[in-house]
Amino acid sequence: MKVAVLDINGKDTGRQVDLSQDVFAIEPNNHAVYLDVKQYLANQRQGTHKSKERAEISGSTRKIKKQKGTGTARAGSIKSGVFKGGGRMFGPRPRNYSFKLNKNVKRLARKSALSIKAGEQSITVLEDFNFETPKTKNFTAVLKALNLENKKSLFVLGGSNNNVYLSSRNLKGSEVITSSELSTYKILNAGQVVLLEGALEGIESNLSK
Repeated sequence: MKVAVLDINGKDTGRQVDLSQDVFAIEPNNHAVYLDVKQYLANQRQGTHKSKERAEISGSTRKIKKQKGTGTARAGSIKSGVFKGGGRMFGPRPRNYSFKLNKNVKRLARKSALSIKAGEQSITVLEDFNFETPKTKNFTAVLKALNLENKKSLFVLGGSNNNVYLSSRNLKGSEVITSSELSTYKILNAGQVVLLEGALEGIESNLSK
C-alpha cells in the first residue's frame, strides 16, 4: 500500500512509503475494537464514588417508636435509609473498573483501527521534523499546511520530542504521542492520523507480531 510522504508545508516530497498490508489493510474486527475501546475508557474511571450508608451516618441509635401497636412499619433507627437524613441504601462504593484484555486482541484492535482509517483515506505520512524551540504557532502552521486546523488530529512520532509535544499542548483538537503510546481509542477518536516516517517502523514491528 503506497502512500506519498509530505513535508511540514503540506507539499509532496516525491517519495513514497509502503505501508504493511498486515497492519493497514486487514479486515477490521469490530468486536476486538469494541473491547479495546471499552478497556481504555474503563481505565480512565477513577472509581472513587462513595455515599454514606446507615453505619456511617451521625445520629441517635435510640429506637424511635415502639415495635408494635402503631399500625405502621417497624423502625429501629433514625439513620435508616427510609428516613430523611438517613444513610443511602445500596449506594455506590469505591471500585476498580479496569479489566484484563489479551495482548493479541489489543494488537488486532489497533490494526483494525488503522485499517479503518486507511480505508477512509484518513492517514497522512509526514517526514520527520523538529522545532528549535517549543512554540504553539509553529505547530499551528503545520496544521494549516496540512488543512487540519478545524479537524481532530493525532500526530504519531517515532520517539519522544519535547519541542513538538510542548508546541501542540495548548491546541485542543490535536494530540502528539509516540508510537509506543498508540491506542485504538486515540486512533478512532482522531479525524486524521498523521504518521511521521520515524514512527512507521515501530508501529509495524509492534503490530506485526
